[in-house]
Amino acid sequence: MTASRSLTRDEIEATIPHRSPFLWLDEVVEMTETTIHARKHLPESLDVFQGHYPQFPVLPGVLQCEAAFQAGAVLIAQYVASGGDEVPVVTRLNNVQFRKMVRPGQTLDLEVELVERVSNAFFLKGKVSVEGKATVRLEFACSAAKPE
Repeated sequence: MTASRSLTRDEIEATIPHRSPFLWLDEVVEMTETTIHARKHLPESLDVFQGHYPQFPVLPGVLQCEAAFQAGAVLIAQYVASGGDEVPVVTRLNNVQFRKMVRPGQTLDLEVELVERVSNAFFLKGKVSVEGKATVRLEFACSAAKPE
């Protein structure tokens, strides 16, 4: 695959095992062999905002990381045999920098790049941003694993 393509939520769900209420991708704007740009819209009614600082709701940084992990899972799915019984699993998280708070009503832009692949291990770096400003930067590794 060399051309860029986009994916709807239904196509995302056909690619990775995550489902609502823990699917943190609404659309893939663009994807190539080594990069993905996805989005997640954060409505004010999102349950997490009701309990995470209810007087000043903030999206937890760990959920921003999870959204990047899921974008990475969509990206690496093109390297895993389709129809297989493997699922993407995060195996390492490095150099995480939380830069800016994310509030209700905002949209996450998730950019993940595949830096290296060694056998069944995928090394990625990601950036989460809102309105062009980075909220999280991270490096992580994933592998495709068979559920036990």
